[in-house]
Amino acid sequence: MNATPRITCFGELLLRFNTQMGLRFVQSNALNIHVAGAEANVAVLLARLGLDSRMVSRVPDHDLAEMALGELRKYGVNTSGVAKGGERLGTYYVENGNHLRPTQVIYDRSGSAYAQLKTGMIDWEKQFAETTLFHWSGIAAALSGSAAEVCNEAIELAYKKGITISADFNYRRKLWNYGLEPKEVMPDLLRYCKVAVADLDSVAIYFGIDTKEGLTYRARFEHCFSLIKEKMPLLNTFAMSFRVVEGLNHVYFAGVAHEGEFYYSTIHALPFVTDQIGTGDAFTAGLLYGLSSGFSPEKMIEWATACGVMKQSIHGDWALINKEEIEAFIKSGISTKINR
Repeated sequence: MNATPRITCFGELLLRFNTQMGLRFVQSNALNIHVAGAEANVAVLLARLGLDSRMVSRVPDHDLAEMALGELRKYGVNTSGVAKGGERLGTYYVENGNHLRPTQVIYDRSGSAYAQLKTGMIDWEKQFAETTLFHWSGIAAALSGSAAEVCNEAIELAYKKGITISADFNYRRKLWNYGLEPKEVMPDLLRYCKVAVADLDSVAIYFGIDTKEGLTYRARFEHCFSLIKEKMPLLNTFAMSFRVVEGLNHVYFAGVAHEGEFYYSTIHALPFVTDQIGTGDAFTAGLLYGLSSGFSPEKMIEWATACGVMKQSIHGDWALINKEEIEAFIKSGISTKINR
């Protein structure tokens, strides 16, 4: 890739409202606010790692949206590509679970400024000037038919310009409500991807590719890649992370298929998880940083996995970590040491 990579991320910028202290929705009389969104999560970590990271989206012209944009800029993300228009900023609400019950998410994104995006509203020629990698996700196409058309508009131009295209499959069942099934939309949008992050469920939903549950995760991943390569002929780097709950520990590891070879990370046992949301986005950002920095595949998957692990120690969507912390984690693993 270019020696000075510029990564452009496209998707919806959101506000996340979170219950406090592990309370359920019905118990809560106050909510914490975080700025969020899958692609924004990637952009923030890439900026914190020192890359030229840019966010393209559409938000209303009001103070809540300006607050959200200000948070992106605070962490180094260029927001000059965010269009203004519409009346609603998308939101979602989170009730954190624990080892006994799952985390609950309620979306309120219908009719948002982003969902009302139409082709021609974003000057992609301008946004792709000097862009070396374009990143989007399945969520960007899930919110409305017109948003999916804008995804296609961007992808087609990026491909014509020779820009590397990266996608996170990011399937969200609750968001696909505009009359088309994901399998009718996503395969065509993914055809030009050179880099992709997925999980076994999303691959099955988008492409009808199933792997045998009795096999190891490594075997399922490798089988999955052999089949998806037929659907995505340009695919060069394909990564997947895995989480297994063993007793009270969350076991987390990942694999990457890169240029036809398979590489796997260290297996990490996490005794405690603060916030899982955004883990996959941190993993994706670590992978893109490794690719953009020319890391070996072995180092790249260790970096991506470390980013995914460390995000789970942080409240909110964003992996507010830095290079030194990631490198220390890769070297020494989980630490309870006090830095002073």
